[in-house]
Amino acid sequence: MTRIKQKFDLTGKVAIITGSSKGIGESIARGLAEYGAKVVISSRKQEAVDAVAADFQKDGLEAIGIACHVGDEAQLKNLVDKTIKKYGGVDILVNNAATNPTYDKLADTGAEIFDKIMNVNVKACFTLANLCYPSMVTRGGGSVINIASVEGHKPSNRLGLYSVSKAALIMLTKSQAKEWGRKGIRSNAICPGLIKTKFSSALWQDEETLAKFVGHLPSGRPAEPDEMAGLAVFLASEASSYCTGQSFTADGGYMIAG
Repeated sequence: MTRIKQKFDLTGKVAIITGSSKGIGESIARGLAEYGAKVVISSRKQEAVDAVAADFQKDGLEAIGIACHVGDEAQLKNLVDKTIKKYGGVDILVNNAATNPTYDKLADTGAEIFDKIMNVNVKACFTLANLCYPSMVTRGGGSVINIASVEGHKPSNRLGLYSVSKAALIMLTKSQAKEWGRKGIRSNAICPGLIKTKFSSALWQDEETLAKFVGHLPSGRPAEPDEMAGLAVFLASEASSYCTGQSFTADGGYMIAG
């Protein structure tokens, strides 16, 4: 009776989730933990990750907090080393941390901003996955989940560089899947639409901007962070064992809107 249900069970699995002290990352971390994973909460400030880990622990979930600025390669290595020391390895990696410090036209954006966006949104995901790769191989496989965006498929005005970075992340996902599949490692991307997080607050806190955006959506509304967690649990678990190299949109119909 539980032949399918048990495929979602993550008991014994170890998951690192970057940018998980709030928003989508925190919701995904909670979802993975509720399905049995030991989760590593990570973001730039130790106080923030400790607070989330403590909140999870109060609910009987297994979690620790390890601070990490994903733009710093030494900190990425420290994150993986500490995770392996604590839990013995890594089975699931969710590359969620991202940045978008500009809302401007491409021609008005400097090289410094380009480098910052690419370093955090693409290079960090590449580096962290490579650092987790040996452990996943040793443990017989794993799941990499890269949090991209619908912007990687369909760019919006003044979000050009962010869109470029997310398109690159989608291709990184496909490349990881192609190269690592025979090692039992799957890689997939989640492409959220408009989610009510601090990161996207400029788009949904202004009523006029929000009305213009959701007016064309079949869903007629932005999403809550928890609405991304179920898809992440699916991709992290054996329920998605034949899914790799794909980008899954969770956008309220943005990609089909007129």
